Amino acid sequence: MQRNKFQFLRSRLEASGTHLQVLVGPRQVGKTTLALQIAEDLGPTTIYESADEAGTGQEAWIETAWAHARRIAGTRGHAILILDEIQKVERWSEAIKREFDRDRRGEVDIRVMVLGSAALLIDEGLTESLAGRFERTWMGHWSWSEMREAFDISLEQFIRIGGYPGAAPLRDDPLRWRAYMRDSIIEPAISRDVLQMVRVDKPALLRATFELACEYSSRELSYQKMLGQMQDAGNTTTLAHYLELLHRAGLARSLQKFAAAKVRRRGSSPKLLALDTGLVTALRNWTNIDASSNAEPWGWLVETAVGAHLSDAQQRVGCELCYWRRGQDEVDFVLHQGDRIVAIEVKSGRPRGRHRGLEAFRLEFPQSRALIVGSDGIGLDEFLNTPGEEWLEI
Repeated sequence: MQRNKFQFLRSRLEASGTHLQVLVGPRQVGKTTLALQIAEDLGPTTIYESADEAGTGQEAWIETAWAHARRIAGTRGHAILILDEIQKVERWSEAIKREFDRDRRGEVDIRVMVLGSAALLIDEGLTESLAGRFERTWMGHWSWSEMREAFDISLEQFIRIGGYPGAAPLRDDPLRWRAYMRDSIIEPAISRDVLQMVRVDKPALLRATFELACEYSSRELSYQKMLGQMQDAGNTTTLAHYLELLHRAGLARSLQKFAAAKVRRRGSSPKLLALDTGLVTALRNWTNIDASSNAEPWGWLVETAVGAHLSDAQQRVGCELCYWRRGQDEVDFVLHQGDRIVAIEVKSGRPRGRHRGLEAFRLEFPQSRALIVGSDGIGLDEFLNTPGEEWLEI
């Protein structure tokens, strides 16, 4: 899939008159590496600049890079400008709009790609200033097939360490692996991608919310129960807001209960979900668990892997991801887009016979379809090898 993104973005930058290309996703999933590979492949017409290295947060940095691109375009006919960590520049979207529109009016052929890790700020800038001018590409955590191809890891290893490519070479050294996950991924994502970019009145509560999402990943937990487990407690509105910030940072999120009316979804208790199993393993020190000796936590990790895989599909194609419960009947995930509804139950242990939750869901939503992932149905390897949105088409 990373190769597909390379080919897609390269082809867009090769074509004149295209929209602004925007590549966004969590920290440390290879966005910069991909951009540098594209820059090298496209040759001397390409300029790569990073706001991280420039040490500036001013619009003049964008204007200077753009002026360089115009000089290249003047001699070579076109230029390609790649701007990394764009969210660190104040009023970046207004500056890009100004330069982009100036080139359109003057028929200057400059093709632009911007990258960023803080999806909240990137999306705000796109909708406020750049509407109608961009194509957004999501680059999430690496899938099992990508990790297997790059690092020759097994499915069981992937369930434990997740989809951060930089951490994979350390998988046989648990202490170094956990230190990398905490110091190079978790802490920078919270302290730089969230706390420095968005006003957070209770930073300790934000961190506690993330830790709670990892501790209870793949389980339903009411906001009141969450507050009861925190020392620096706020209110339910604050918790919901912090979960949304964590979602935009690619760390964790909440799922609403599926219902025909959206207002009923918003009033439900959320299901917590870490967006990569490696985050759970690092925080809970689960580097050695497996299915045979730790069946319950292993089941939570497997369900987290499935949920994270589906959440990645939601980012790519705009479908919705929920869970469902009615009394004692429940369904792990509900993926839906328009009138297509797929109920997904995850089974990590031995077959259990009837699936009451799926049966009850189908009775309430007869237009839906049901999938079982694991021991009773589609193999976990096949499911994780298939882009999540494709299950909507079956």
